[in-house]
Amino acid sequence: MRLMYRVATTALALALMGAVGVMTIRPSLGESDQSDRAAPFAFETLALNSEPPDARFEREVAPDLEHFKGWISAVGAGATLLDLRGLGKSGDVCLVDPRDDSVTLRNAPGSGEDDYPVVELLPEGLPYDDTMAPMGCVPADLDEDGDLDIIVYYWGRSPVLFMNTAGPEAAPAAENFTAHELVAPMQIWNTTSLNVADVDGSGSLDILVGNYFPDGARVLDPDADDETRMEMQQSMGLATNAGRNRLLLTEPTGEADAPPSITDASTAIPEQATTAWTLAIGFQDLTGTGVPDIYLGNDFGNDNLLVNHSTPGDVRLELLKGDRDLTTPKSQVMGNGSFKGMGVAFTYEDDAELPMIVVSNITSPYALHESNFAFVPDGDAADLLDGTVPYNESSEQLGLARSGWSWDVKAGDFDNDGSDELFQATGFLKGETKRWPELQEIAMGNDQLLEHPAVWPNFAEGDDISGHETNPFWVRGDDGTYADLAEAVGISEYDVTRAFAFGDVNGDGLLDVVVANQWEDSRLLLNQAPDASPGAVLRLVRPGAGGDDALTPALGASVQVRADGHPAQTRELFPANGHVGVSDSIVHLAAPSGDLPVTVSWRDGAGDTHSTELTVEPGTHTVLLDDDGTAEIR
Repeated sequence: MRLMYRVATTALALALMGAVGVMTIRPSLGESDQSDRAAPFAFETLALNSEPPDARFEREVAPDLEHFKGWISAVGAGATLLDLRGLGKSGDVCLVDPRDDSVTLRNAPGSGEDDYPVVELLPEGLPYDDTMAPMGCVPADLDEDGDLDIIVYYWGRSPVLFMNTAGPEAAPAAENFTAHELVAPMQIWNTTSLNVADVDGSGSLDILVGNYFPDGARVLDPDADDETRMEMQQSMGLATNAGRNRLLLTEPTGEADAPPSITDASTAIPEQATTAWTLAIGFQDLTGTGVPDIYLGNDFGNDNLLVNHSTPGDVRLELLKGDRDLTTPKSQVMGNGSFKGMGVAFTYEDDAELPMIVVSNITSPYALHESNFAFVPDGDAADLLDGTVPYNESSEQLGLARSGWSWDVKAGDFDNDGSDELFQATGFLKGETKRWPELQEIAMGNDQLLEHPAVWPNFAEGDDISGHETNPFWVRGDDGTYADLAEAVGISEYDVTRAFAFGDVNGDGLLDVVVANQWEDSRLLLNQAPDASPGAVLRLVRPGAGGDDALTPALGASVQVRADGHPAQTRELFPANGHVGVSDSIVHLAAPSGDLPVTVSWRDGAGDTHSTELTVEPGTHTVLLDDDGTAEIR
């Protein structure tokens, strides 16, 4: 009897395990449905760069980290699309290539413009050596003189501001970018994300710096055998021992090519969010107050939603957490997640007041199978101001829960039908020797051991951890669910990708994509959507501190389409949202029915808010948002 009982219970257990396994299989469309849903999309793949001379595929690291330098070397690729030459299209790329730790400006392939010599941004005259490595570049006209300056951020030092001394229509040249310290004196930071927005509503851009390893830790210094500040995360799900995030308020001097004055307002960041292992920063005005609220995607711990109650010169950020009910796992409650927040994007479904917030996490099958987040609004903006989180996590229901070891995620409309698609970056270490068993062992071990580098297993060049995954291209169906159509569209590559940058490279009204890859060539996907409707690309600018002729991007401006016969659309201009990919500072709208009636809202250089209505034709337009509250299409 006992034997029969054991056999029966074993069979029942196996059946239950099989049933659970079936339920966790990633859902997919049938071949016919995939083909139909993929039909509106097509991309031409263009090479963006090639392997540099003396390329390397790992970094030199501090001695305590040597045995797992493959892990430490897993970030550093970044990309930006921008318009440095006044072309009216996203004709330039800022690319960070970890194979030679270069930050370069180059002509975007497919732009139709003449190439110019590749420009490398080096911090001439400032402390810089092999213990420092760039992680990303963010354009920002911080002197408001009408041309784009560039902030480059690093591991091993605080960010550098490259002031653009050329005119807005000049071809980039190394001599036209002068390097200045963003903070003085230079400090040892290890930055993995940086974003710009007018946080306090003063009218000037501010800089939020997301730091990773502890401040002062010489992560990339092979001679740092005396380093006592170097430690790993204190927990896989609740770590708060990272470098301190910084909030820097800027004010232009009024003098062209002069760095702005900077005030450190970092004490306004709630302490839990200050020392998180931040990988992604998202700005969005969720409350309608004219200042951006903040979502921080944090590795190894809770993500943070910060509601912005600031006034000019007085930053007040409130940390909110969602409420948990009996049916919701703890990690699916906003602000309580113990997953690995690595990217964030905002997308508005139909005429919703609040956006869906999509967050990348690690979701590798048979490994660390956490879940991406899709926070869907179930309330309104007033709830946030009252201290309540009006969001439910619905990634599984929407088909977005599982993708791989995920990084950046971005939303954009690639067939001009008014509905956003999502690009998501995946992959960690590409090699031949599988190292998931070792990673699983430490991930499931005692949190008390994690912060000590000596207990970490070996991860080196040639090892593989989620290195053969493809970047999902999520397309929404008529039923509201999403399916990954990368393979059906022909863009399913085994890239180890960190970031995307969106823009209109050739000026045809369609969004194109730069794909920034780690330790391999990066690519540009030129949109060839066969039957796409017309699109409207708006460059929103306002008068800068340099005078009426110095027009600067109106970052933070919002555009809404709410009119009969047109798909409802909401766009806010925060191009650096996400991990390390920065899109061009454009607003892209679908215009399938021709001329679009839009409502534009913005804050001027004095901090005053305005809103007006206008009608835009399909095509590319510069829209001057004036200080008197009028908008002029140019």
